[in-house]
Amino acid sequence: MRSPFARDDTKRAAELRQAGEAASAPFGELVAEAERIAASVMMGVHGQRRRGLGETFWEYRHHRSEDGAAAVDWRMSAKSADLYVRENEQESANTVWLWRDGSATMDFSSSRNLPLKKDRAAVCMIAMAALLSRGGERIAVLGESARARSGELGLERTSLRLASGPGSLASVEAAPISRYGRVVLASDFLDPIETWRSRLSRYAAMQAGGALLRIIDPMEEDFPFKGRTKFESVDDREHLLFGRAEEARKAYRHRWQEHGDRLAELARAYGWTLVTHRTDRPATQAVLALYRALAREV
Repeated sequence: MRSPFARDDTKRAAELRQAGEAASAPFGELVAEAERIAASVMMGVHGQRRRGLGETFWEYRHHRSEDGAAAVDWRMSAKSADLYVRENEQESANTVWLWRDGSATMDFSSSRNLPLKKDRAAVCMIAMAALLSRGGERIAVLGESARARSGELGLERTSLRLASGPGSLASVEAAPISRYGRVVLASDFLDPIETWRSRLSRYAAMQAGGALLRIIDPMEEDFPFKGRTKFESVDDREHLLFGRAEEARKAYRHRWQEHGDRLAELARAYGWTLVTHRTDRPATQAVLALYRALAREV
């Protein structure tokens, strides 16, 4: 006689498998879309000379406080009153750190026909990961990967984290990266410009280059509202009520444009590239722009 516990275990296993397949379905769809995008983007040229961790001498530079005493080249430093660090040419693959914002403002879409900002950001970042991995780069998710990896294993793990990871802002603010690495941040960048200036300043100290992918929903840019309209914050703790929303359109669009212009200026100040992408437009355009931006840095 078969034990009833065996039937219960079998049923439970089937339920768990069904739940797991349902939970992973969106991930599979995101990856499939990203792969289609990556396949349509022409890859640039890799392997050019960069400062890094190789063994071939590149140049001397002045010592900085964050380098520590161990980095000082004492033979060169003894020839002058200054401290110097010996930099070498990078001979291994470059490292690119990817990040997809998981904030509440990214969990938004103004239409059923448009993706969530979070999902579009994930698709673009996974497509970038695929392109970079195929080009021999090491890739990692900022604050979520134990170490950067290359090849299929690196792509698989990176894709999973980009699709379903928390995307914490703490990762942007404090997660360690390698010196001279490259960073791609995907967000709506709605926080104040000074907040983002503070976040990006640490990458400048690490001499890391990169790009910002600004994901916006068309409603956020167009402000199509008319008549009596109530606007609520993402946590439902604050709201604004307009009797005639169209009267606020001009002022809103001015502030929106000003924020975008200041974000572009911030990116340029650090030698980065800003790519703005609306979710009602093909993701291929954004991925191609990002990839070209990174290729120019090499």
